[in-house]
Amino acid sequence: MDAPALRSPLGQSLPHESAHLHVSGRAAYTDDIPEPVGTLHAALGLSPVAHGRWLGIDLDALRALAGVVAVYTAADFPGPNDCGAIVHDEPILAEPPSAAGPGTLRYLGQPVFAVIATDRMAARRAAAHAKQVLRIEPLPAVLDVRAAHTAGDYVVPPMHLSRSHHPGGVAGAIHGAAHRLEGRFSLGGQEQFYLEGQIALALPQDDGGLLVHCSTQHPSEMQAVVAHALALPTHQVQVMCRRMGGGFGGKESQSAPFACVAALAAQRLERPVKLRLDRDDDFLITGRRHGFEFDWEVGFDAEGRIQGLDVSLIGHAGHSADLSGPVLTRALCHIDNAYWLPNVALNGYMARTHTQSNTAFRGFGGPQGALLTEVVLDHIARHLGLDALAVRQANWYGVETQNVTPYGQTVRDNVIAPLTAQLIDQSAYHARRAALQAFNDASPILKKGLALTPVKFGIAFNVNHFNQAGALVHVYQDGSVLVNHGGTEMGQGVNTKVAQVVAHELGLPLSRVRCSATDTSKVANTSATAASTGSDLNGKAAQDAARQITQRLAQLAADLWGGAVRAEQVRFAGGAVRAEQVRFAGGAVHGPDGQSIAFSALVQKAYVARVQLWSDGFYATPGLSWDRSTLSGHPFHYFAYGAAVSEVLLDTLTGEWRLLRSDLLHDVGRSLNPAIDIGQIEGGFIQGMGWLTSEELVWHPRSGALLTHAPSTYKIPTANDAPAVWHTALFDNANVEDSIHRSKAVGEPPLLLAFSVFLALRDAVAACGPAGCQPPLRAPATPEALLMAVEAVQAQRNATAAA
Repeated sequence: MDAPALRSPLGQSLPHESAHLHVSGRAAYTDDIPEPVGTLHAALGLSPVAHGRWLGIDLDALRALAGVVAVYTAADFPGPNDCGAIVHDEPILAEPPSAAGPGTLRYLGQPVFAVIATDRMAARRAAAHAKQVLRIEPLPAVLDVRAAHTAGDYVVPPMHLSRSHHPGGVAGAIHGAAHRLEGRFSLGGQEQFYLEGQIALALPQDDGGLLVHCSTQHPSEMQAVVAHALALPTHQVQVMCRRMGGGFGGKESQSAPFACVAALAAQRLERPVKLRLDRDDDFLITGRRHGFEFDWEVGFDAEGRIQGLDVSLIGHAGHSADLSGPVLTRALCHIDNAYWLPNVALNGYMARTHTQSNTAFRGFGGPQGALLTEVVLDHIARHLGLDALAVRQANWYGVETQNVTPYGQTVRDNVIAPLTAQLIDQSAYHARRAALQAFNDASPILKKGLALTPVKFGIAFNVNHFNQAGALVHVYQDGSVLVNHGGTEMGQGVNTKVAQVVAHELGLPLSRVRCSATDTSKVANTSATAASTGSDLNGKAAQDAARQITQRLAQLAADLWGGAVRAEQVRFAGGAVRAEQVRFAGGAVHGPDGQSIAFSALVQKAYVARVQLWSDGFYATPGLSWDRSTLSGHPFHYFAYGAAVSEVLLDTLTGEWRLLRSDLLHDVGRSLNPAIDIGQIEGGFIQGMGWLTSEELVWHPRSGALLTHAPSTYKIPTANDAPAVWHTALFDNANVEDSIHRSKAVGEPPLLLAFSVFLALRDAVAACGPAGCQPPLRAPATPEALLMAVEAVQAQRNATAAA
């Protein structure tokens, strides 16, 4: 092992680059940027109805209110009033009345107009007059996703993915199986609940340009949509983001209307304009994780092996497409999770309703698809009287055969069997299962549940051209290094990992490398920081840039040690020491025969010798392919794996429950930073647990108002919800693909580990009913949902006893 002075920062559990700022409260977010003199503030007037004809607006009444400087509607945008991420069906502000007819209001909370005022409270007070100044004819609203599906109203065309190895097709496989089951499953959505809400600050620049500070996961998209809406060339708009207080997908596409409104006002008034949403307005305006309704039918053998599976997935899209198409695609591509499904028919729909347009959320449809199969396997196990773990193991993907996904990608890195075997042993699963049965037999009120669930999650954007990244690396004369890349920091540690990669390449301690704000004027045409690709893509791009610099410096060092006396005399013609023999470590540059020079000293010589000390890097993920028309190809660079065991205690009289213990084992390849990776695993697990147990979204059945629009009505997990006993470990497994230092993505996959909590609750509910009962438990499994499921299986038990 290298001496500590020469040890690379790569693979070390080093602190997050902003940890000291986070804990001291000095980390600067968009709202902390000092406001220039004369800054104005914007607020949005929201639709008070879920669906209606917009007949007119009293602009004069708004303009007469105290502090109001201007009021804008969609008609004021010089370019298209649209911020649709893929399909151009998303107005920035509601389409206003015109000579062609009335405008249309699509959901309760839709931004209709923007008020610009001298201070934030004046803007908010004026915007709150929406009911008084808008003339509206209400229309019937579609709020139920199944009703929208019945009506055939979709935001994108339906998708169908099938594969069959049976002569009778999928239907023949199901009906020819020894056992058959069918059912429905209801899965709710989830609010991102980022700690920092949506915000944009737009500042006019020279010659009609704009600088927009925006809390966004996709600065390049914000740059493009602002330029589009304001009819500007893209180079006139600069977007910057130093850090976000969380994103989780909610700031990928849905930062757009706020950036556009702030930019419009700044352009028109030639003054800085800030738009920061109140938490309630953020809930009412923005979308969230797609909820799904599932109808399924399965055929299986006596060991629980699936012979055929037919699933209809009905996604709750909201009023526009947003990212619903790719979300549905990923849901379809994760129905298999860790299982070989020889005959499968998947039919996906994204139904349009008069609610907020749902969008990206950690996992991007993958968790929704994968959970359905876990629920189906749980049904199979209870029907057969088998341990659900045994049924899962019977359906694992194979290593040499039975290893092709329904969409045609070969699974060639499968470690789910050894990973799960390690977790079974470490968690004492079988002993605990026996102890749990004994506890339940002796406890009439409190019931325990236990479940082990696996994860196989594909890594890459399922739109091929997004799988690219750029970076800039600058080495200054004192040997310090500045890195800029296209990824955005939202607390997940991408800047820390990229800095570690660059420090490793240059042989420097991490303290000598700094990542600057994401800036569209430095690295252009970037992809969103999403799909768990932030470190993969930007780490590779930064590595490419750093290696170009080390090649130049290595050649300089080789020539110096080969006989050159003065740096300015160096000619790159090679010498006694070859460049490939030069090593960068411990803040110095080392030759093969004990030569050494401080990195900073070599950099100074390089500057004098006019050697380029900065470089740009680029990376495009290789080997990807996808045919959208057939839903087939090789959409993922590799798969990340994991498994979790969770044990719960349920009070069957109140529906309250506790998570007693969780054991998590997750595959991150060769970890770039184990501490950050474990933090992401545990954070994703808790966030997934919140989605599946407490975070219930409720709309008023008639008005369409989102009733759970604040922390008082929407329950996210707290520290008290973490398990009393919690073991988290990294599985030792280098990535088979040439990812950045053979690491694996860690942002999204761990969220699926929370399936173990939901299935453990289902296990506890089943303990209240007769053998083989199927608890009708929906997600989220709130106390109300748990009580309803408990009462249902108790009724089955009583009916069985009476018979």
